[in-house]
Amino acid sequence: MRIGPHVIDPPLALAPMAGVTDKPFRMLCKRLGAGLCVSEMTTSDPRFWQTAKSRHRMDHEGEPEPVSVQIAGTVPEIMAEAARHNVAHGAQIIDINMGCPAKKVCNAWAGSALMRDEALVARILTAVVKAVEVPVTLKIRTGWAADQRNAPAIARIAQDCGIAALAIHGRTRDQHYTGQAEYDTIAEIKAALSIPVLANGDIDSPQKAAFVLRHTGCDAVMVGRAAQGRPWIFREIAHFLATGEQLPPPSLAEVRDILLGHLQALHAFYGEPSGVRIARKHLGWYARDRPENAAFRAVVNRAESADEQLRLTRDYFDALIAGVTPHLPAAA
Repeated sequence: MRIGPHVIDPPLALAPMAGVTDKPFRMLCKRLGAGLCVSEMTTSDPRFWQTAKSRHRMDHEGEPEPVSVQIAGTVPEIMAEAARHNVAHGAQIIDINMGCPAKKVCNAWAGSALMRDEALVARILTAVVKAVEVPVTLKIRTGWAADQRNAPAIARIAQDCGIAALAIHGRTRDQHYTGQAEYDTIAEIKAALSIPVLANGDIDSPQKAAFVLRHTGCDAVMVGRAAQGRPWIFREIAHFLATGEQLPPPSLAEVRDILLGHLQALHAFYGEPSGVRIARKHLGWYARDRPENAAFRAVVNRAESADEQLRLTRDYFDALIAGVTPHLPAAA
């Protein structure tokens, strides 16, 4: 699959997720097999570009190409300026968010709320495409509600406006992440378009990825929540698509080493104490299916320093590797 001049190989993308797909996680997922990793949503409002959060989100130094940055907003001219600003800071692909179902985003008429105004969608897409030389992509849902599945109309508008690729989450906005994703709407859209289409929603295994690609005819799949605490899912999917064979799961020792490396990258990127605090949710995801995970999380979440967080994590996984019950200090 190509997005402008960029070959996306393997055809697997990490979905943009606020508070999750930061630079350390994107770089980890790329190393473990993702062909494309989209940044967490960045605001188009220039008043917030100099905050610590925005500066971290616009830091792409050393990140493998292509660098894809997602922007969100509602005003065409401001979105165009945000696209130019992010390209100046290293973005090689600009992604427009029209898929986020979060209430605080939709209440500002951004994210998936934009799908209710097709004329505004066209103005935003046209303004952003004209503003930058790099490819512009779009992420949408199937519609606002079950009786308002207008994604096919939005998709045609996107293609006509010069959007280079389209990602579609197989849920309406009012579903948030409940129920099951449906792929028939995505298949309908793919059949009608000539630009690349990425299917997103509930892709949590190599077999599911292969099924969705067959069912929709899409050019790639986009993985979101299933990559949390399991970034190696990309190499598992890539191997299965290439060979039809399933890779064995990573050993506990490899999981430990991947996690420790992820923690160290978070600590280095954000510093203390922010890196320690941000790492806690990732620790929960990595440990969620492990023995004594609740006790481990209760203890490790009290760690206030990077060294303590790393030591507790290493000791926990070393005990699992040795086949003994982890010795965990009693939670306060």
